[in-house]
Amino acid sequence: MDPMLTLVGALMLVISIVLSPLSSRVGMPVLLIFLVVGMMMGEDGPGGIRFDDYQLAFLIANLALGVILLDGGMRTRAETFRVGLRPALVLATLGVFLTAAGAAVVAWWVFDLHWMLALLIGAIISSTDAAVVFSMLQGSGIHLNERVSATLEIESGSNDPMAIFLTLLMVTLIGNAGENNVGPALLLLVEQFGIGSIAGLIGGVAVVALANRMRLAPPLYPLLVAAGGIAVFSATNALGGSGFLAIYLTGVVIGNRPVRMMPMILQVHDGLAWLAQLCLFLMLGLLVAPSELLPLAGGGLILALALIFVIRPLIVMATLWPFGFNRRELGFISWVGLRGAVPIVLALFPIIAGLPDAQLVFHAAFFIVLVSLLVQGTTMAPLARWLKLEVPADNAPLRRFPLDAPGADDHELMLFPLRGKNWELPRRLDQLKFPDNTAVAGVFRNRLCLQSQADLEVIQGDIIAVFATPSVLPDLNKSLSGAYAPGHLAERAFFGDFVLNGDALLGDVEQVYGIEFDELPPDLSLAECFAQRTKGRPVIGDLVALGPVTLVVRSMNGDTVAKVGLKMDAQQNAAEAKHNNTKDDKTH
Repeated sequence: MDPMLTLVGALMLVISIVLSPLSSRVGMPVLLIFLVVGMMMGEDGPGGIRFDDYQLAFLIANLALGVILLDGGMRTRAETFRVGLRPALVLATLGVFLTAAGAAVVAWWVFDLHWMLALLIGAIISSTDAAVVFSMLQGSGIHLNERVSATLEIESGSNDPMAIFLTLLMVTLIGNAGENNVGPALLLLVEQFGIGSIAGLIGGVAVVALANRMRLAPPLYPLLVAAGGIAVFSATNALGGSGFLAIYLTGVVIGNRPVRMMPMILQVHDGLAWLAQLCLFLMLGLLVAPSELLPLAGGGLILALALIFVIRPLIVMATLWPFGFNRRELGFISWVGLRGAVPIVLALFPIIAGLPDAQLVFHAAFFIVLVSLLVQGTTMAPLARWLKLEVPADNAPLRRFPLDAPGADDHELMLFPLRGKNWELPRRLDQLKFPDNTAVAGVFRNRLCLQSQADLEVIQGDIIAVFATPSVLPDLNKSLSGAYAPGHLAERAFFGDFVLNGDALLGDVEQVYGIEFDELPPDLSLAECFAQRTKGRPVIGDLVALGPVTLVVRSMNGDTVAKVGLKMDAQQNAAEAKHNNTKDDKTH
């Protein structure tokens, strides 16, 4: 092996990683930085590397996407399927088909292509990319409400089979002009979805059973899960199914079942996913010379902007309106139709098949991905904040370390930093409410470890180490939570000053707070009120404005609203204070 080749590859990784902090400073997606570094090191850039092995690129890209989807699946909670599954599947099937058709019309017009070649371009750019969506949602520091985040994650993780089906269909039709391929094409679609779904679920159960029955050194568990996921991915592809869908579902099954050393598995796979994304976008950048994109700039820009501003919004509005999304949520989902590595990988199909104008198709797909990352990727976080789709984040542990010792069951060592207003004044450890079957291991302060004595006072800046099981994590989060959040996401600012039960009746709320809800019957409960407004799928952060007050979903119990926050406007607060003062004066 040429040592210069490994040196250049390592330097590309180093440069990309060193430049990655720029993404948060300038609002640029970090994956775009990787792509640009690859282009700069390519044939037209200072690096001058000529890389045109499309077969090798296709193999590496598929493996990298598999690793990314496995990690994304493990971080998708099964609870999110209750609000996101149905709309996501509509977008992943009908939405992809309509996107391909709409993009094909624009491609036929701007590039003056044969209609079949235009349909091929439409099929290639029809799906959103899980790699980009997962990384942007996890790395942007925003926490979207569950209905939006679940829909975007499930859509991007499950829409590849339809895009692959349409791409292979068009490649086959163009390569075998005049033959009737409708029957085999429909069979291909059934195989992609059917085999992919079954193999993914069975594979996930098998990997979980294997990981829990084996006694391995702790570092081997993440490797076992990665190898098992890739095995499911490869076997599904060999059987004719969608390996992308299978490995995503495998990750979902693994992430939602008790698995030995799960925190370590997630931590290692986070690094593997970043490495896969890095290598993938660097390699795809090497495949393209910027000079070859310039002739397509005009038509490619029109197609990309039509996809962003016209096609995606129209399809989202047309397909998601029955599912209880409000206008702000529909607007955001319309905007986050991010394109990434998948369209570029699919654009390798016509090149490998030797179709005419295959290079045009590849470069058009690449240009559209660049525009999507620049326009949509850089504005996603500001748009979410502007549309007020953020919800307060959980006070998750800073670190989790599985014990994996005989007699310890599934206990872990969890580190919680004490932040926010709740911890500005010292509080004794014996005054804190901890769930059953937990114990404080120690307190870290100014690089010192303090023994967990009952009279020890803890304060903001301390880190509490706790032995606990994952099942009590929600209660532990509440016990050690604080008001550490931006002003608009602070608990009282977001949920209001009053907490009501979901089964409270509007009539009772009227009497207690002296307000009137003329438009709704008094025997309607708060939970039923939210269920009506959201068509039975409320999530934390949902709002219902009723006259001078705003109701906010504070917690859920399955599909039912358990707790509701009540916020009054400034005038109502003043009236309430005056009323209370008058009562006090009369009492005295």
